[in-house]
Formats: sequence, C-alpha cells, structure tokens
Amino acid sequence: MNDFSVWKAFQAVIPAARFPWSKCRFLLAWLWLIGSCGLATSQPLSPHQLVRQVVNNELAANQNDHSHWMYRDSDTVPGKSTVKLVVQTSHGTVSKTIELNGRPLTQQEQAQDQATMESILNDPSVLAKQRRSGAHDDQQAVSLMKMLPDGFIWTYAGESNGDITLHFRPNPLFTPPTYASRVFAAMAGEMVVDAQQKRVKILSGTLIQSVEFGWGLFGKMNQGGTFRIVRSEVGPGNWEITETHVHIQGRMLIFKSINQQEDEISDHYKPTPSSMTLNEAIQMLNNGDIAKDLGITPEK
Repeated sequence: MNDFSVWKAFQAVIPAARFPWSKCRFLLAWLWLIGSCGLATSQPLSPHQLVRQVVNNELAANQNDHSHWMYRDSDTVPGKSTVKLVVQTSHGTVSKTIELNGRPLTQQEQAQDQATMESILNDPSVLAKQRRSGAHDDQQAVSLMKMLPDGFIWTYAGESNGDITLHFRPNPLFTPPTYASRVFAAMAGEMVVDAQQKRVKILSGTLIQSVEFGWGLFGKMNQGGTFRIVRSEVGPGNWEITETHVHIQGRMLIFKSINQQEDEISDHYKPTPSSMTLNEAIQMLNNGDIAKDLGITPEK
C-alpha cells in the first residue's frame, strides 16, 4: 500500500544536494524535464508549480496504489529498540518481533509477541482499531500533503543525479486550520524530488519557532524539533517510507510532557502475494518462511 505519509512524522506531536547552479543550467535542466513530457516550448515550472505537481502525483498514487509489502522494520526509541518482520495483506497487517534491544527474545517475550500477533485473528476489535487508525492517519496525511504548496514559500536549491532539491519556509499569509497543521506550518527545511517521476524522496524540517495552543495552557511544541523522512522506490512506481526520524519536545494539557525521540528504518521490501490471508501470514512468520523470502536470518 502506498505510503507517502508525511503524517507519520507528525502523529507524535498532535503530533541535498546543495549545489549552486547558474541560470543557464537552471533553464537547460528544466527545459529537458518539461521537454521530456512534450512541452519543450513551455516555460520552466516555478517552485510552487513543481510542488503542486508533486502533491497531485502523491495524492493520485495514494488513491490508486493497492499494493502490499513484507519487510523488516527497525525502530529505536529511548531505552528500547526492536526489529520486526512486517507483512501487509489486503485484510490487515501483522508483525513478528525478532530482536529486542539487540538480542533474541526470551521464551516469555516470544509468547507475548505471539499472543499479540494472534489477537488480530481472535479479537475483531483489534483489526477494527487497526483499520480506524490507518484511515485516520491517511486522512491526516492527505490534509498535510495538500497544505504543502500554499503553506510554505518554496525556492529551488539545486539539481543533481536526477533529483531536484527545494527549500521551504513558512508562508506568513497562510492560516493553518488545525493543531497538526499549525505545527507543520512552523517548519522550515527541504524537499528532494525525483525529477522524472515527480515523487517525494526526502522531506525534512525544523520547527523554527515554538507553537502554543490556547496561549500555552493546552500545550506547546518547543522550537528546534526536527523530522526527516526518506522514501524509496521499492517497486516500479511504488514509493514507501524507509526512514523516519522524529526528535520533538513539548507538552500538552499543562502537565503531560512530550519527548518524541524515534528513529525507524525499514528495508528488504518484497511484494506480498495478493491471496495471502492474515492466518497464512502469521504461519509464515512463525515457520521462518517470511524471513527466508526476505533473505533475513534471525538472531539465535
């Protein structure tokens, strides 16, 4: 399933190439890009126009891509690191933990992990919750993605090796409509775009000013928080988030601290057979077939 989710980096807070180029190189590069689409006589796209085109491509991909994947996921938060094998199916997603804090799981931990896997089969509310959460995150992602063209002021930063780098900063004329978008709109950073497909490869930003909710009574996100998302083409035209780095601090509702420090990397992507059921996915995770298919040897 296509995952362009900028939202993944922000759910915690409601959570380049830098090569200078001459005007001549700018015009040649963009004439080549546009000419490849049969529009060689048109003017080069402005940064705003390019971002809007990229956003339209991402929204269309999110709507039309129904692929599912199996992969390895490594997640690190303060005091805990996990490595899981994840299988997406048309019915839902299951995962098996193969490492905890750099070591294999104990028998007790394996039993707990097994119970978590099987709960999606035995308890309908678990699958229902997973689907609601996915739908909510997707809706938030669409909202934030649509905000990119007008929520920021965009400038070209460079072009190299088939990638276009743009810088962004808050647009003072834009009024963000939600708490999530208020935090997003206070970011400045850069976006790297695949020049041929017009798809997002890297999106990173820094909170350049603190954001308060209700004059600080309901919450505050501290200046200096950062995020970085890296996406890779895991199949022809299929782009997935392969790195997420979130480092944000603040508080909500006066007393609840937010200290989101998370680094997540996924790799070894392989398509999930369209006919695979959740029960089959669990069986293949347990008997080692998924690990074998991904070319992964779990720690003994």
